[in-house]
Amino acid sequence: MRENKTLNKDSDHLEQANNIEVWEDVVNIKDLLLSMLICTGSAMGGYLLAPDDPQKPLLYGLAGVVIGFLISSMIIKPKRTLRFEDEEK
Repeated sequence: MRENKTLNKDSDHLEQANNIEVWEDVVNIKDLLLSMLICTGSAMGGYLLAPDDPQKPLLYGLAGVVIGFLISSMIIKPKRTLRFEDEEK
């Protein structure tokens, strides 16, 4: 039983080592980089595919970012755990 607790502590520590704090929220570095690549790629794709009319590249780029966000939110699942504590303690 003692080894199991040690394994849990080690895996928790290793998991915390892969996380960073961004805007007072903890995120996984790998997931953050993956979502940044997806959003950047889709934004640049929209920008480059846009017609050469004024304001079209901006709109297509913004649409690409929204599409990248939707793809990222489907691929990367939240890892947040909520813990409720009694205020009386």
